[in-house]
Amino acid sequence: MTSEVPQSPKATGRSRTATRVLAASLALTATTFGVAGCDSAAAGTLEGSRLELPVAGGTAVVDTASLAVNARTENGRALVLSGPAGGGLGKPGPVTQTPHGASWSYPDKGLKVTAGSERGRLRITLRADRDGSVSWPVTGTDRAAAALQLPRGEGLDVPVGDAFWNSGAEKGGLAGSTLDIGEGLALPLWGYSMGGGKGGSGGGAGVSYLTPTDIGTSLRFASTGGRLRTTAAHAFDAGADTRDYEVSFTLTDGNPVAPATDYRSYLAQRGQLGSLRRKIRQNPANGKLLGAFHAYVWGDARTASGVDKLKRLGVDRMWLGYDAGPDPMNAAAVRAAKKAGYLVGPYDTFANGQDPKTADSPTSAWPDRVYPDFCIRKADGTPETGFGNRGCYLSSRAFEKAEPRKHYLADRTRTMVANGADSYFLDVDATGEVFRDHGKGHEMTKAGDREMRLARMQRLSKNLVLGSESAQAWANQVLAYNHGSGTPVADGLWRLERDRKTWGDWAPGNAPKVFFKPVKLPAELATAMYDPKYRVPLYETALHGSLVNAERWELSYEKLPAHKTTRALLAMLYNTPLNYVLDGPALEKKGPEMAALQKYFSPLHRAAGTEQLTSFRWLTGDRSVQRTVFGDGALTVTANFGSRAHEGLAGGCVDAKLRTDKQPRRLCPAQLNG
Repeated sequence: MTSEVPQSPKATGRSRTATRVLAASLALTATTFGVAGCDSAAAGTLEGSRLELPVAGGTAVVDTASLAVNARTENGRALVLSGPAGGGLGKPGPVTQTPHGASWSYPDKGLKVTAGSERGRLRITLRADRDGSVSWPVTGTDRAAAALQLPRGEGLDVPVGDAFWNSGAEKGGLAGSTLDIGEGLALPLWGYSMGGGKGGSGGGAGVSYLTPTDIGTSLRFASTGGRLRTTAAHAFDAGADTRDYEVSFTLTDGNPVAPATDYRSYLAQRGQLGSLRRKIRQNPANGKLLGAFHAYVWGDARTASGVDKLKRLGVDRMWLGYDAGPDPMNAAAVRAAKKAGYLVGPYDTFANGQDPKTADSPTSAWPDRVYPDFCIRKADGTPETGFGNRGCYLSSRAFEKAEPRKHYLADRTRTMVANGADSYFLDVDATGEVFRDHGKGHEMTKAGDREMRLARMQRLSKNLVLGSESAQAWANQVLAYNHGSGTPVADGLWRLERDRKTWGDWAPGNAPKVFFKPVKLPAELATAMYDPKYRVPLYETALHGSLVNAERWELSYEKLPAHKTTRALLAMLYNTPLNYVLDGPALEKKGPEMAALQKYFSPLHRAAGTEQLTSFRWLTGDRSVQRTVFGDGALTVTANFGSRAHEGLAGGCVDAKLRTDKQPRRLCPAQLNG
């Protein structure tokens, strides 16, 4: 990007055999979560303060005096799902049994509680009659807790006693930090696997925690006796419309992706799970995403001749994006891209506004008095400062109110795709960062902001292949692709990106070093983001087949040379595309390698890109060999992140086998480095 192009949050630092595996995955999907064959709700039994409720896989026991939650599995194993609420709740009111469970109150806290069984889950809701907060559930306290699952980016599985993760955030760990679930996690959930059992990766038992009311909810990490524990907290705030808080508990088999499998079922049960197949039926251009790598193009790479060179290299599918600066892809280049079978589209954002007379980006300049009238206002009336401390964030509600008359968004989009572009990247609209707006005439809550953003993304998705940044699950139905949720970003990344001497700046305009300069990650950051023994595909388990997910755009495949092999193996294992930035020289030097990787990926993604990720397993005790299965065996992928061969698969290589293949297809990415 040129210096005149908006520096989005990306730039400023703001986001075992095959049969056995398949059998295990099908069992996981069909029975672990008790979805099939379970009543939608079931009554419990009450004795004193002990409320027992049937759940899939066992019985949950809620202490109505303290909100402590325990469980007994069908094989007789006792589990602690939550300790008592932090800080106490006061004396509880009488407990009333209901057809589906029970209800009671905590008068001192102004809380009314309902607990019941629903679709095999324990569902507990708290409603407050006053502003306040609660610290609950208190999780990871079971002495058998072995690993924490956390959907930071694609997903992490963290052994609770791991010294690295028990360190503080300044050393790359989690201890002492707090994450806003509605903003800092890609999915509104976390989970634990329990040790001490027999069988699969998690010891045969585990628990998933789902918080649909993620706005106003946070997750705090503490190291207690060298073991990670987590406590959720919810802020009840009438003005923010967060007086309701809901947590669902699910017993799992302890597989590290079990919480995400549960969440996928949850979304499907509520009609909230998107389908890429359906999106392709509605707009066939979405089908071009299958098999495509993604790249932002610069200089000669964004010309018709650059596109032709890509095609001559043998690249059969690509998504090509370009910035909104003064030299976008022209109509001839777009025609060449579409003729090649590629998708092409601009970067845009509806979130930033600046004074049109001094705006440093065309995406921040709006007509009339959009700036400053549409600025999001804080409670004190001051505007919410925009990207890179420039201008302001613009209110999605103000735009929605004006759109029927003024057509600001429609006019902007029409201008941006006048060159024939068939895709669109709308920055930040689907991220976790949403706003409460106090501006007169366009007041909104964070939930309202999501609603307005969804409305405009839905309109765009009717005719364009729409993507956004670090998209959260609530946007999965309107998006076809997502840049960012493939990356488990640690805080240290933002500090590194702000160091322009190390990371690179915005010059030269036709190949900004911020994108093209290779960087070596500090050891703690490399561990937190790319150590494969901690990585698990939570996001893909939940949403693969709904949309196509990739890494952040400023972390192109060539940006981090030391991690290329790991990132390529992860992409093939998770069936997700690699993301590049290309200019003329990069295309000349790295084009053949990219083409070879894309040639390997394309048939795999065409076969499985619309399928569910049905199984994830570690095949070795050190987690260096990992396997995924998509659909009912449509694709099986085995990746060896280690240095020693495993059953004939060399270290640093991946085997992929389509259902129709007699032999697996092998890729060893390091052998391609030019």
